[in-house]
Amino acid sequence: MARRRTVHVRRVYEDPAQSDGVRVLVDRVWPRGMTKDKAHLDEWCKQVAPSTELRKWYSHDPERFTEFSRRYRTELKDPEHADALAHLRDLAGDRPLTLLTATKHPEISEAEVLAEMLRS
Repeated sequence: MARRRTVHVRRVYEDPAQSDGVRVLVDRVWPRGMTKDKAHLDEWCKQVAPSTELRKWYSHDPERFTEFSRRYRTELKDPEHADALAHLRDLAGDRPLTLLTATKHPEISEAEVLAEMLRS
């Protein structure tokens, strides 16, 4: 039986936690007002982020989250997205992984969709 990966979702503006493990920003756009030093990132994996078109359509509208998740999972099958997702899966293989996002509601973000996929 495969071990369930430990994947956290957090806002990039929060202070790092000891349990974070590898910290990866998964937004396409750099967070407003955040410096690289303050972010405490190990990586910025913008290749896994939703397309600009999908991101603008979604606009973090909670009523669109289910449809956003479906469309985003479809986008993740494209080669560039799939390679980036595989990279995240490798990072989460034997240590905790924390997916970071700038959104005010990480529970309805691309980071949450990714986390669900990586945990399974």
